Amino acid sequence: MQIAQLSEHLGQEVILKGWVSNKRKGKGLAFLLLRDGSGFTQCVVDANNVSDKNMELALDLSLESAVIVKGSVVKDDRQVGGYELSVKEIELIHQSEEYPISNKEHGVDFLMQNRHLWLRSKKQWAKMRIRNTIIYGIHSYFQQKGFVQMDAPLFTANACEGTTTLFHTDFYGEEAFLSQSGQLYGEAMAMAMGKIYTFGPTFRAEKSKTRRHLSEFWMIEPEMAFYDLEMNMDLIEDFMRFLVRRVVECCKEELALIGRDIDSLIKSDAVFPRLTYTDAVSILRGEKEVNGLSSLKVLEEDLTNAKSKLESNLSEIEEREANIAKGGLKKGVVNFNKNKIANLSAENKVLEEACRNIPSWIVSAKSFKEGEDFGGSDETVLTRLFETPIMVYNWPKGIKAFYMKECEEDARFVKGVDVLAPEGYGEIVGGAERENKLEILQSKIKEHELSEEDFKWYLDLRRYGSVPHAGFGIGLERFVAWMTGSKHVRETIPFPRMYGNLMP
Repeated sequence: MQIAQLSEHLGQEVILKGWVSNKRKGKGLAFLLLRDGSGFTQCVVDANNVSDKNMELALDLSLESAVIVKGSVVKDDRQVGGYELSVKEIELIHQSEEYPISNKEHGVDFLMQNRHLWLRSKKQWAKMRIRNTIIYGIHSYFQQKGFVQMDAPLFTANACEGTTTLFHTDFYGEEAFLSQSGQLYGEAMAMAMGKIYTFGPTFRAEKSKTRRHLSEFWMIEPEMAFYDLEMNMDLIEDFMRFLVRRVVECCKEELALIGRDIDSLIKSDAVFPRLTYTDAVSILRGEKEVNGLSSLKVLEEDLTNAKSKLESNLSEIEEREANIAKGGLKKGVVNFNKNKIANLSAENKVLEEACRNIPSWIVSAKSFKEGEDFGGSDETVLTRLFETPIMVYNWPKGIKAFYMKECEEDARFVKGVDVLAPEGYGEIVGGAERENKLEILQSKIKEHELSEEDFKWYLDLRRYGSVPHAGFGIGLERFVAWMTGSKHVRETIPFPRMYGNLMP
């Protein structure tokens, strides 16, 4: 059986197969934290309950050794999962060599080089489980809504949004690219099936190491015939709220394990505010308030609070270190103080980053010029006033892709929409109503200095039965990062590929 099934076998004798992810020793006792892929549980090995040979084995086990454990299921709410195993027998399958990843804090570079092993850690296990729940939820949602899953090619001769961020490759002597989006093909498939979604890897050759960028990531891209911008935004909101509910309902144990604030996710299951780009700029610059709050004033308060908290933490760390240095404390009290110091130090890193960033964010927000695209800090400032994702729509034509439909009331803007997540996670969804008029699309292709010959097949969609249609793309890893509270998208995909990182 598996650890996830322990609750069904309370008081019964069971057999578990797994790996030792942590170990503590006591007098005549060994506490093994066992993992088997379905979960984690503590296995208590008591010298009074096992043979001398088994006790010796338990004490000698190295981290990540593979074992078979037999014992009785005991309820213990203090333990991970709420249950533990009172061990009667242990069988060694494989004694692991000295494991390179210990409980001490490791640098990101070291963990990335050992990604194949880092995946075994509690938090990474939890994040991958949440990712799996989201993936299943995506398919469930669209299938229930009558969408057909279709697949766009990964080799393409077309650049969806320009050639500067594409990986070039040779396709039997012809220049080709790794796809940065399946959208154009999605439009063709929607004209055949009505409502479709693609779900697959996409590639961006940006030489960026920011926390929001990967070179290879997974995109979900629905396309819908006979949809306009308003219908598109309705679908995006309903879809995102469905996924948030799915994660909160199905991943309570995983969210608790990574320390994710579930209340903040629950608050996101509410109506998303919808702002025009023009109004969003006014809010960003502090010219327009939201519920009586100014973005710039809130930022200034955040900075004051961060400085105050940092000073308080440093004082507490100094006091606890002094107490330890005096000596005379019990081992448990010393360990408690050390853990508290470690937690405060970790919190200080976040506070120090805020103290560095907020002043530049304020300057950037004050000087933002209408007509420009939002940067990461602008998105962070803008969403600071909201507890839910926000939808920013009707964007300046000059900063958006050629295929977006112009606004009838003002041709300077196009019917695009970006969804910005709260808590500084920024853009998660980008979508638009597509331009469905042949002549306008042809002029836009010329305007963007693209080859009309390369887009001949795409223009055919406007020659034969052109209809209003819309769609959007949502990056899986960015969504998982928001759901899990991860600082970097590299932690939300099993083996991240990003600038400077191709192994393992």
